[in-house]
Amino acid sequence: MQSLIWSALALAAPLVASAVAEDDAARARRIHADLIGVDSHIDTLQRAINQGVDLSQRQAATHVDLPRLKESGMVAPFFAMWAPMYYQGGEAVRRTLQLRDAMQSLLDAHPDEIELATTAADVRRIAGSGRIAAVLTVEGGHQIANDLAVLRMYHRLGVRSMTLTHFRGNDWVDSSTDEPRHGGLTDFGRQVVREMNRLGMIVDVSHVSDEAFYAVLQTTTKPVIASHSSCRALSPVPRNMTDDMIRALARNGGVVSINFGAGFVNARDAETLRQRIGAMAAATAPAVTGRALDEFSAADYVREFGRTIPASATLEDVVAHVDHAVKVGGVDHVGIGSDWDGINSVPAGLEDVSKMPALTEALLRRGYGEGDVRKILGGNLLRVLEEVVGR
Repeated sequence: MQSLIWSALALAAPLVASAVAEDDAARARRIHADLIGVDSHIDTLQRAINQGVDLSQRQAATHVDLPRLKESGMVAPFFAMWAPMYYQGGEAVRRTLQLRDAMQSLLDAHPDEIELATTAADVRRIAGSGRIAAVLTVEGGHQIANDLAVLRMYHRLGVRSMTLTHFRGNDWVDSSTDEPRHGGLTDFGRQVVREMNRLGMIVDVSHVSDEAFYAVLQTTTKPVIASHSSCRALSPVPRNMTDDMIRALARNGGVVSINFGAGFVNARDAETLRQRIGAMAAATAPAVTGRALDEFSAADYVREFGRTIPASATLEDVVAHVDHAVKVGGVDHVGIGSDWDGINSVPAGLEDVSKMPALTEALLRRGYGEGDVRKILGGNLLRVLEEVVGR
């Protein structure tokens, strides 16, 4: 009799496991059906300006488009306006305005699908109407051309976040992937942080050096974010955050948003990423301006991001980074900053934004409750947006 019972239990176990898995998948679908998902960093505008991609249509060669954003519930992406650092001074400002114009063209052509959001209330209202709430961010402090008036004009154009630097340091802040020149942050850099606080713009510390990170936290009066950085304890990339940095960011009330790039989440892929970043940081442009510089930049972008590089990383690596950041900094201080369309090597199982429910399912399997999952997928970043910008 006992052997029959054990046999029955052995037969039932796979069915029970299958039922649990199906339940997690169903819960993930339900969460994403009404989710206000916030991704604090996508580079998808680069596809529009460099390749002429129509983001309102489903695309085969991009990570993001409007249909997949809506279907996945990631309805509040931060659209990064990135000018490579060989755009300098007025050329960097011109390129930023080109990106803003490309965003406006999308907004004007598809008002039934997407609207600019400048507050958390806007995000909730627009998402509640079934549309995409577009939040704008500038990815690189060199794009203000060392002029606070330019920063203020970006704010008037709807920009609500700025990454302080990129692969190389600029005239007032050091980069994590460049030789330090400023001991972190100059006096003018502190002025930039204070002015962003005053205006209601989120200070983004992804890309800055460790010393600059702590200088920013000493200066700011409002929460900051690391918009697309993962955990250095798991993948040794300078762009990732150390545990001490995650704790400091949590004390500040900010959020570390996990980057999905393969090298950011998988130690085996990290060396390839470090080499690629080194090459991009050293990249120079011919001594041209205007259209010729834009044509060079477009070819440079396609050369770097027009192909997918095989990787060791998997969805479970991303889950491990989320889990590590939660354990170190607390569940109220972790978000998503995928870097979609700004990465060319992605984890298996998380190839584009349509796969986001798989991440949710994996978090549920790890024992995360629905409330905490919703915080990670958007609630925490919405809180920061509200605290920095106002209601």
